[in-house]
Amino acid sequence: MIGLVRSLVLGLAAGSLLSGGFPGEAMAFAAKEPNKLTPHRAVYEMTLDDARSASGVTGIDGRMVFEFTGSECDGYSLNMRMVTQMTDSQGQINMTDLRSSTWEQSDGQTFRFQSAQYLNDKLGDVTMGRAVRETPNSAVKVRLSQPSRAELNLTGQVMFPTQHSLALIDAALTGKTLVQARIYDGSEKGRKIYETTALIGKAVEPGADNAKLEEAAKEKGLTEMASWPVSIGYFESTDGDLTPSYQIDFRLYANGVSRDLLIDYGDFSIHGTLMSLEYLKVSECK
Repeated sequence: MIGLVRSLVLGLAAGSLLSGGFPGEAMAFAAKEPNKLTPHRAVYEMTLDDARSASGVTGIDGRMVFEFTGSECDGYSLNMRMVTQMTDSQGQINMTDLRSSTWEQSDGQTFRFQSAQYLNDKLGDVTMGRAVRETPNSAVKVRLSQPSRAELNLTGQVMFPTQHSLALIDAALTGKTLVQARIYDGSEKGRKIYETTALIGKAVEPGADNAKLEEAAKEKGLTEMASWPVSIGYFESTDGDLTPSYQIDFRLYANGVSRDLLIDYGDFSIHGTLMSLEYLKVSECK
């Protein structure tokens, strides 16, 4: 589950990094300054969307807090915490508290990550490490400090979360519909690379679906912004399976906010509803 949460951060990071400033600014601004990132904090209510009988899941309730901060000078930080109560077919309730924090240098040369999982208030898995490459095209060297010390060399083209997000930004703004990439985000105790396929739908004009927006979205001006439906599938990099390990769907807005989340784990899926949204102070480069 830690890897799933970190990859959820990765998926939402695509929303965090598509910038057009604050509500009311023209879409043209995003096109002129695609690399100017908009810090914000969003809170989502997480509920069970669907479940197969084989999953043993009958109910999920919880909240997720997602926060993006930083600048081109200071690097970009992504912090997320998701606390959920899951009810199984026997009526047993388990509370899971998943926390993830990452920092990425703006040029994509350094990536730090850490995550922790609590089950019924007891600390379980902890992952911590950093990944570095000396040049944009060199191999990525990973040093893990938890759960055990290890060093890995990742060859071939590998993207960190922000790099992937910027690739999605460029695709959305230029009308492209497909982005495929190998992603390293510290998942699965820091030892996994995911093959990802992102599908970007046709842009939805401002005001086209105002009736479906949550109050938090309306209050922060999302009715005035263009948006894109985005779907990202995460595949095991070695098994060649055409079915994703899991999939994240969301609506991406021109100021970087994501809403209408759907996380599909195969046997069950979780829906995220935007409950509150706060724009954070922008750190200007000096």
